[in-house]
Amino acid sequence: MFTVADPATTATLAVIEQSGLGEADAALAAADSASGAWASAPPRVRSDVLRRCYELVSEAADELAAMIVAEAGKRMSDARAEVAYAAEFLRWYSEEAVRVPGRFGSLPEGGGTMYVSRRPVGPCLLLTPWNFPLAMVTRKVAPAVAAGCTAVLKPSELTPLTCYRFVDLLEAAGLPAGVLNVVTTTNPGPLVERLLSDPRLRKVSFTGSTPVGRTLMRQAAERMLRTSMELGGDAPLLVLADADPAAAVAGTLVAKFRGSGQACTAANRILVHSSVAGEYLDRLAERVIAMRAGTGTDPSSGTGPLINAAAVARTRRRVEEVLADGAELLAQGPTTTGPGCFFPATLIGGVRPDSVVAGVEWFAPVAAVSVFDDEEELVAAAASSDSGLASYIFTGDIAKGRRIASRLEVGMTALNTGLLSNAAAPFGGVKLSGHGREGGSEGLDEYLETHYRLEYN
Repeated sequence: MFTVADPATTATLAVIEQSGLGEADAALAAADSASGAWASAPPRVRSDVLRRCYELVSEAADELAAMIVAEAGKRMSDARAEVAYAAEFLRWYSEEAVRVPGRFGSLPEGGGTMYVSRRPVGPCLLLTPWNFPLAMVTRKVAPAVAAGCTAVLKPSELTPLTCYRFVDLLEAAGLPAGVLNVVTTTNPGPLVERLLSDPRLRKVSFTGSTPVGRTLMRQAAERMLRTSMELGGDAPLLVLADADPAAAVAGTLVAKFRGSGQACTAANRILVHSSVAGEYLDRLAERVIAMRAGTGTDPSSGTGPLINAAAVARTRRRVEEVLADGAELLAQGPTTTGPGCFFPATLIGGVRPDSVVAGVEWFAPVAAVSVFDDEEELVAAAASSDSGLASYIFTGDIAKGRRIASRLEVGMTALNTGLLSNAAAPFGGVKLSGHGREGGSEGLDEYLETHYRLEYN
C-alpha cells in the first residue's frame, strides 16, 4: 500500500494498493487476450467509444479539475485548462480512428498489384508522468485505442487518482474489458522490466526524464520493441531586439510559470537582447513580485505548490548554486505559510550560458535570464543544448523569427506566443529530448505497423 498526498497541505488523499509482478503479468495477459478482438473491431466502434468518452470527460470537467488540484497541486485555472486539453485528444482521435490510411497500386514494371495497409502494433505499455495527470494519459491512450491497440497503463504513483477516474469514464463510454489495464507502484523498475521482457508486449511509450528514457531504450532493445520517448527539455525563450517587451513578458508568464514551471516545455533558459532587456526585466520583475505562491483553490494564487518536498529542496539548492555562481536575484514573489510544498516565483538575472545550472531542467517557477549584446550570440546560445524539445521566439519580424526557428534543433517552436501544445499538432522532440510524436495524425502512426501484400494479376 502507498499514500497519495496533497502537495498544498501534505494531507493524505488516498491509500492505494501496490501493484506487483503478479498484477503486471495479469494486466498484460488481459491486454493480450483482448488484443485480437479490439484490433478487428470496426473503426467506427473505436471512434464512438472515444467520442462518448470525450463527452463524459467534458461533463465531469469540474470533478476532474478538482482532482488535479488536489493531487498535483495545480491552480484551478491550470487544472481546468488541462482537462479541456486532455479532452481534445479524445475528440481528435475519435475522428482519426476512421481515417487510418492505406494505398494500392500497380508495380512499376507491371504484372502485379501492391497493397499497403496499417495494422495495430499490439499490446502497449504506457508510462505517464505526474505533472499532467489527465492530459498525458489521454495523449497516449486515445491514439492507442483509435489504432486498435490494447495497453497496460502505469500512471505516476504521485498522481494516480485522476487516471483512475478517467479509466472509469472510458469504461462507461463502452471500452471493452481488457483493452486498458492500470497498474500502480512506487517501485516501477522491476515491474516495467518484467513487462518489457514479455514477448506479448509490442511497444512502450514513455514521458519522463532523459535518464529513465535511456534505461527504457536499453531494455526495449533486447526485444526490438517499438518505442516512443518524450523526454526532458531545456527550452530556450528568445527575446530579440525588435520584440515588443510587453508581449514577450506576457508570453514568458505562460511559457515559464504555467503549472508552477513543472512542465517539460517550460522556458528553461530566457535569452534577451540587451536593447530590450531593461524594459523586459522591469516588467517581468513587477509581475513576479505580485505572483503569490498559494493553494490551487485560492483564486489569488499566481503559482501553486511544487509536487513534493524533494522538489522544493532541489529548487532551493539550485537557486543557491546559480547565485553563488555570479547570478543576481532580481525579484521573488511572496509565498503562503503552512505545511505545503511551496516555492516562490523567482526571477534571476545575469545567468551565464555556461553556469552551474546549464542544461538542468528547473521544473519550478524560476525564470533564469541571460542578456546578450549580439543577436547572433543569443541565437547560438539557444541552439547549444543537447536537448531539443521546444523553443519560444519573440520578435517583431516574423520572417526573421522563422529563419531563426529553422536553426534551432527542436521538435517544436512557438513564435510570439508562450503556449504551443495542441491535440491536432505533433508533440515531441529531437536529440536527448527523445523521438516519436504524440498528437496529430503523427500520434496515430506511433501505434500502427505497415503491412505490404503483393498480388500477381
